[in-house]
Amino acid sequence: MKTLRITLLLWGASWAIQAAPLQDHQALVEVVTRFVQEQTRSLTGKVSILVEAPDSRLNLAACASPEAFIPPGGHLLGHGMVGVRCLKTAVEPGWSVYIPVQVTLNTTFLVARRALAAEKVLSAEDVVEQTGETSRTDLITSTSQVIGKVVKQGVGAGQALRQDMVRDIYTIRQGQTVQVLVDGKGFKVSSEGQAMNNAGEGQSVQVRTASGRLITGVAGENGVVRVNP
Repeated sequence: MKTLRITLLLWGASWAIQAAPLQDHQALVEVVTRFVQEQTRSLTGKVSILVEAPDSRLNLAACASPEAFIPPGGHLLGHGMVGVRCLKTAVEPGWSVYIPVQVTLNTTFLVARRALAAEKVLSAEDVVEQTGETSRTDLITSTSQVIGKVVKQGVGAGQALRQDMVRDIYTIRQGQTVQVLVDGKGFKVSSEGQAMNNAGEGQSVQVRTASGRLITGVAGENGVVRVNP
């Protein structure tokens, strides 16, 4: 009789486990798809998303509000993983799973029309548009982003241009003697100093004054640095 009672208890526990609702795999695919769509909404071009269905043998407790996330060090473009988690609550055990995704971006970007030497000031004639698939989000997509900019290092002909390849023209050079203007309410003060770093117009620059004091201002044209009082 005791053996029968134990058998019935074990059968009941097994039935309860089997009867517990399981997470719908298609719902996870939809959660990941919506997440990737939202994360890539600001990209210029056509985004294609392929989400792989979880292994059919994967049994997860049903979750009322599963949420997607990018794993640490992860990325979206190209082949990657998107995590989906269910936060542990009083009625939900909590879990996390990683789902493979493939995200491609077909867009128009700029490539060098010819080999470009370092320190060259770019014009519209130096670049040409090219359309294709890419796994990068930092490509330059408009001539307005490069005209008047300076190439940091040499670029080969046909090479795609990235935002970190160009910089603004320096209006102030490190070591240069600059005019420091302090424009306050009801007063103006002008003095000279030495620039401690390169800076383009509107960028931050540190200046060492004749007294040795370090101050920070905004680079302007013709060697002028403006400092708020």
